[in-house]
Amino acid sequence: MKRLFISLYLLLSLSVLGIGWTLDSLWQKNVDDNNALDAPLVAFAQLLAELPADTRQRYLETIPANPVMPLQLLNADQVALLDNQALSSNKVFTTTAHNNSLLQFIRVGDQVLMAGPLDIDPRANLRSLFTLFFYLSLALVALIWVGPLSRDLSILRKATKEFGEAKWDTRITLSNRSQVKPLANTFNEMARHISALIENQKHLSNAVSHEIRTPLARLKFALALIPIYCEPDSDAQKRQNFIDEMQIDIKEIEDLLQELLTYASLESQREGIQLDEYDLIQLINQTIKRLENLSPIPLVIKTTIDKLPLLGEPALIERTLQNLLTNAQRFARTEIIIEVKQTQHRVNLSVSNDGEPIPAVDLPKVFEPFYRSQSVQNGNKGHGLGLAIIKRIMQRHQGDVSVSSNPYQTCFNLNWPIKRQL
Repeated sequence: MKRLFISLYLLLSLSVLGIGWTLDSLWQKNVDDNNALDAPLVAFAQLLAELPADTRQRYLETIPANPVMPLQLLNADQVALLDNQALSSNKVFTTTAHNNSLLQFIRVGDQVLMAGPLDIDPRANLRSLFTLFFYLSLALVALIWVGPLSRDLSILRKATKEFGEAKWDTRITLSNRSQVKPLANTFNEMARHISALIENQKHLSNAVSHEIRTPLARLKFALALIPIYCEPDSDAQKRQNFIDEMQIDIKEIEDLLQELLTYASLESQREGIQLDEYDLIQLINQTIKRLENLSPIPLVIKTTIDKLPLLGEPALIERTLQNLLTNAQRFARTEIIIEVKQTQHRVNLSVSNDGEPIPAVDLPKVFEPFYRSQSVQNGNKGHGLGLAIIKRIMQRHQGDVSVSSNPYQTCFNLNWPIKRQL
């Protein structure tokens, strides 16, 4: 992280320094050297050039002397220049004398007009100092910008490393003015989601091991008794009953694994899900027809809607309705009511029964996986995954599920949008 800070800081500083220095050089070359102050000297030289050579000096002497800018007419051989330098009649050549003053030269025919020595502006010596101060200020501004960014990135790096070391409660706290605040929020959201998934997996593993232990123990015990039931003189009916009990234990394990696979498959909101159009009312009637023979309790649908076309995953909606109705059939006393309502944007489906109420202490937990109310646990042969699956199906359809219960009625309410957002 320190290397990143140094490289970023040097990149910004050197880039600003290089660009500024280049622009300053171009300005000096193209503007300062062609300063408008040279124009009077060029005009005067052109005026002298129109006079005969022998009268130029006398004309120059008639002009009042100016101590600030003394003028002198020289022969061309009196001015020594480098090989790559040449005087022009329309451009002033400026050089610095040994006493740190300026001399200006311009050609006048075969002669040379010299202006100077001229005093250099004392403020010009401060130019380099001001230039250095300017670039140091830019470097300071870059440091003020890059410093906090480097610090926040270092915090992100440290948090990522800790999270990679299985510290699932790692979170990032940054100032609201931080430039990487959105990135920190995304990290925290990811960390919360992963932590919840890992915690859920631990819970599921513990619950599965507990749920599967009982039928597995019965199977192990039955295997130990196989030699007794398989003797030649053993009772055939008892042997068959013994095998049937083993089949029941195997089916219990299979059902648990199937429920677990279903629950796990709904764990994430998958992209690119294939949505199908279906009629909710027709789906409800089909489910009622399939389940009504499993219990003498009547299944009654109450709705004023004849047809309700929706777009979603009909197999999952049918699974939700089936779980709710089979649960209601276990506890209802006289009837089970399915009610469907529709608003402009949402669908509401409720399943209610008049059976034993759910204790208030259990209501917030009934949708947790493997949770079963203590009041009905002895009579409940499920695995505690049915309502958890319903909750995930509703989340998959961008909806929600809730439950209310009193001594007269227990009602499960499903609510999801008519048009699912992809």
